[in-house]
Amino acid sequence: MNLELTDEQTLIIAMVRRFVREEILPLEINIDPDADSLEPEDQARLIGITKSMGLYGLDIPPEYGGPDIDLITRTLIAVEMAQHRAGLYAPCYGAFGGAGLAQLFEATDAQKEAYLYPTLRGEKRGFFGLSEPSGGSDPARAIETKAVRVGDDWIINGAKLWISGADRADFGLVFARTSQDKGRNGVTCFIVDTDTPGFHVRRIVHTLRSAHYATELQFEDMVVPHSNILGEVNKGFAIANDRLTRQRIPYAAGCIGVAIKAQEMALDYVPQRETFGAPLASRQAIQWMLVDNDIDIKQSLWITLEAASKASQGLPYRKEAAMAKLVATEAGGRVVDRCMQMFGGLGVAKDLPFERWYREMRIRRIGEGPSEVQRHVIARELLGASLR
Repeated sequence: MNLELTDEQTLIIAMVRRFVREEILPLEINIDPDADSLEPEDQARLIGITKSMGLYGLDIPPEYGGPDIDLITRTLIAVEMAQHRAGLYAPCYGAFGGAGLAQLFEATDAQKEAYLYPTLRGEKRGFFGLSEPSGGSDPARAIETKAVRVGDDWIINGAKLWISGADRADFGLVFARTSQDKGRNGVTCFIVDTDTPGFHVRRIVHTLRSAHYATELQFEDMVVPHSNILGEVNKGFAIANDRLTRQRIPYAAGCIGVAIKAQEMALDYVPQRETFGAPLASRQAIQWMLVDNDIDIKQSLWITLEAASKASQGLPYRKEAAMAKLVATEAGGRVVDRCMQMFGGLGVAKDLPFERWYREMRIRRIGEGPSEVQRHVIARELLGASLR
């Protein structure tokens, strides 16, 4: 794996780094420490800048109007985009856009017209509805939401939990059981409009006093036309599994970006802060914290870039993506914790971003599949059929 950066990659990363430091960080001085959005005029101005940079819609394929940027470069950009207070859950406050639900690129032409293109234009928002109250870590078997066909429609009843953004969405991908098979060969993906009768956002689920929150959904005799099936009947789990694997790379990259920024802040601080007549940087305990941070960051980055490299070459990367998510979320939490310790009382104050990073990094060890599930995925890839 050759990860020596090209001149173009170096230039792009430098552009994003400058954007974060000159445009994002100054804005965060005057907004709520837990904010995850900006004023509309600031948002529009930032989007204008990223469009002029040629970097808006990073995850949109070029045939749909996105920039032609390879996955390794996009991963490195994601690392840079996370290096600010809201960087974990609102990297650059959406200034670089996104592909929305990437699964819609495989939709029918009619579905693209109704959902994909409006999403790319920023006219619609979507959500991904997989996890349920019965359990989110084993979705293939935990899905109890049922869809029954009646003529040209399907009637859906059930519930979803831990769904991000459904309260602000216009539509969502809802996975329901269409066969009594209790494994993965009985789940179908439906595109559901949130104004459909029977669709209910039951409650907002707040987490760890964080800007991140989830929703609980209820479906009561919700009628969805057969034409709104994404993919094929009983083939929905492949769509879900692809998304879960793909998402682990940028998920890990965000944790690495925050860890890099925390370490940078610590390296600036400890030579200046004196205790008992000597700078903190002279204390072996502090030096070792910084060393351990550097090791955690480099391990996470290399594993994540290996996953991105394999994915970009079309090679199997499930194991590497799981490793990236596992290592980066756990290591990122350790780095932030050590940096808080080095800053002492200031480390837990809202004056600095550490306390927000600490809360949100803890969530990252659970979101997109907890650490234990990632270890199971890795073990299954290592042991093969004996663990399936």
